Amino acid sequence: MRAELNSISGPETVHGTAIPAGVDDRSTRAGALSVRHYVAGGREHGGGIGRMAGYIVDSFGKDGIVHVVTDTRGPRWFPLTSLPRLAFAILLMTRDRVVSPRRVHHIHVAGRGSTVRKRILTAAARRLGCRHLVHLHDYDYAADFNARSAADQAAVLPMFKKADHVVALGRRDHQTLTTVLGVDQRRVSVLPNCVPDPGGPRLRDNDETRIVFLGRLSERKGVPELLRALSHPTMMQLRWRAVLAGDGPVDEYRRQARELGIADRVEMPGWLGPDETRALCARADILTLPSHAEGLAMAVVEGLAHGLAIVTTRVGAHEEVITDGSSGLFVPPGDVDALASALARLVSEPETRRALSMQARAAYLAQFSMASYRRSLERIYETVTNGTR
Repeated sequence: MRAELNSISGPETVHGTAIPAGVDDRSTRAGALSVRHYVAGGREHGGGIGRMAGYIVDSFGKDGIVHVVTDTRGPRWFPLTSLPRLAFAILLMTRDRVVSPRRVHHIHVAGRGSTVRKRILTAAARRLGCRHLVHLHDYDYAADFNARSAADQAAVLPMFKKADHVVALGRRDHQTLTTVLGVDQRRVSVLPNCVPDPGGPRLRDNDETRIVFLGRLSERKGVPELLRALSHPTMMQLRWRAVLAGDGPVDEYRRQARELGIADRVEMPGWLGPDETRALCARADILTLPSHAEGLAMAVVEGLAHGLAIVTTRVGAHEEVITDGSSGLFVPPGDVDALASALARLVSEPETRRALSMQARAAYLAQFSMASYRRSLERIYETVTNGTR
């Protein structure tokens, strides 16, 4: 059983480097400000949230605030391993309260099962007196909350209302927090996702236009419509190749691509790490994400950073970061013809593609640089550590 618990807890990561669980950086013992992130799946299996947490950790570096990432679930939800992970996270939080009392606990939460786990974790933080902030990542938290029973809603509210601070990805989530969940707006900050600067855009001299999709392959992300749009007659007569990078039922979507006659032009490599994602985007021309629901998709911010021509939908905070016709193109969710038309236009009009690329890169530099994000986050941490309860 002891060996099993060791495999369940696994290593923590400080500045992206694995360290044994229970070993702290010396600066945390000396009383310096430090941060523990709680992410379901950690950096490696936490999807877009895990990737964002990883970017935060790497950004601060060894000369900045010490960051530790704790996995509260494991690669997938499975009671025999996930529940011990959650219990272990609470044990670490309890130890922190004694060993590193100034540590800020940065709790990343979404809807559904994530809310259940983080409700327990935030209750522990309140009981222990830990300074903590809740970072909301969800494609429609208002709908998730409204679908819950009255008793469940009452149990969820303290997670947000009693946190020292709450972070939202965009204006829609800010409104959800302050109106639906009743959080004091003075304790809510809007902080859109960001990515490290890849140094783009690069001059791309592709024989065929390269299209990328980043994210979990699913209906919510619009993958069925994307495959049908790629097989549309307007696209089949053009020169392009596509890479759909992400986890999910990859084999099923490969089967659909074969049935649609585009398997030789569409690659699905599965989930890619940050380095592989950067390399893929560096070779690409177009990023498409025809989602039905998002908060603020990391894929869209990646596309802006790399200066890609973006085709996406008006969901979540996308309209807050993209100007239609200038830094990207919007299509209605689920509209295969509109998606095919937008993609075909960008494939066949390199000048339009380049113009969108330049504006996308400019939008990234103006709003989504990692340096700007870090400054904003440091101010939030200062608010959390110096605020009164």
